[in-house]
Amino acid sequence: MFFVLSKVLWFVTAPSNLLLLLVLAGAGLGLRWRRLGVGLSAAAGLVLLAGGVSPLASLVFGPLENRFPVFRDDGAPVTGIVVLGGAVETGLSAARGQLVVNDAGERMIALGDLARLYPAATLVFAGGSGRLTGDGAVSESAILRRHAATLGVPPERITYDERSRNTHENAAFSAALVKPKPGERWLLVTSAWHMPRAMGCFRRAGFTVTAYPVDYRTGPGAVALHATAGDGLFELDVAVREWLGLVAYRASGYTESLFPGP
Repeated sequence: MFFVLSKVLWFVTAPSNLLLLLVLAGAGLGLRWRRLGVGLSAAAGLVLLAGGVSPLASLVFGPLENRFPVFRDDGAPVTGIVVLGGAVETGLSAARGQLVVNDAGERMIALGDLARLYPAATLVFAGGSGRLTGDGAVSESAILRRHAATLGVPPERITYDERSRNTHENAAFSAALVKPKPGERWLLVTSAWHMPRAMGCFRRAGFTVTAYPVDYRTGPGAVALHATAGDGLFELDVAVREWLGLVAYRASGYTESLFPGP
């Protein structure tokens, strides 16, 4: 129920969708209450433009991405590496017969890179299907199993979690698969903006991991304008969704703190 509800509510509350709905609502109201309708449409339209072009998305991303530092190898042995799904376009991959990644593709790059750097480490890919419809029956793990060799990794070297649909399940199912022991060092690979929620979930599952953030959207202290409103709104949607996810996960007991940190 949590999974389905989160998908449905997000469709309505995503900033780009919500603002567009307000513009349309204003146009509808304007048929009867002209001033109210025009005012609502104009206000929503201005916020839509500002959210797309202004540095707002960078400001919202910053605290998320800077919460955990970049991983520095101190020479300690690495027992295993857990890479979270979310980067594989399952429908396109299945249709085109090759690995197709989205804007979080750095997760897959890191999987291949870390597999080479730590040849003795156990590799875990936590990726089921996060879709409600369409290609939802195809898991990210199923796609990776077919195309892991394109990353330079033998498919049989990877332990696949094909069931998890969200971050909470990523953590719980990964812990059940590998049964980590005290003193082991496991790296957790996911997008930097997603790392606080992911670390909170793994801690809640009793799985001690070290953050390995990738897929940065902002530079250190950078506040940048966007070339197109579409780029800015996409980034704003991602950042706002993550903040809402932190709140929802804390309220559901999936994490022990609202904003997990180092």
